[in-house]
Amino acid sequence: MNDTPKHPINPDPAAELASDSSPIDPRDFRNALGRFATGVTIVTAATRDGRPYGLTCNSFASVSLNPPLVLWSLGTYSQSLTVFQNASHFAVNVLGASQQELAHRFARYSSDRFAGIEWSPGLGNAPILAGSVANFQCRAANRYYGGDHVIFLGAVEAYAYNSHEPLLFARGAYGRFVLPDDGKSS
Repeated sequence: MNDTPKHPINPDPAAELASDSSPIDPRDFRNALGRFATGVTIVTAATRDGRPYGLTCNSFASVSLNPPLVLWSLGTYSQSLTVFQNASHFAVNVLGASQQELAHRFARYSSDRFAGIEWSPGLGNAPILAGSVANFQCRAANRYYGGDHVIFLGAVEAYAYNSHEPLLFARGAYGRFVLPDDGKSS
């Protein structure tokens, strides 16, 4: 492990954010970010013509409890961007440990990712996936542009959850949480 800082101080951080002049190697930065385990979600919405749409996402985070707000981000060059920019609502479906194949399915391009998948329409017709460990139905509250991503802020209008084990992602691979030997989390 190398603890040497990878980022020399830039006298003008605003210029760095607005250009490709960052001294950070993108691949190495991604490797460092991969040390942070995240949950795996499928974010869904309905297209303008009412078709269900979704994609695998691990950039989901809580923002506020009061009011209840969450966020997720999507690359500015994603073919999916217009679907989410035009949607009044989106749903964040948190996947369970047994749903790894579903995560793969929604991460790949497919003309119909929903074929054979059990789901129901939520607020704004955003699909709620059966078997997810939690879902958050959100009104699209705002968008923020940050670097090469758009950050979607959602006002949570409904949610549900169960006690099943979540699917995790770290170091480029799926995994699960292992409880201590006493079976209690601290």
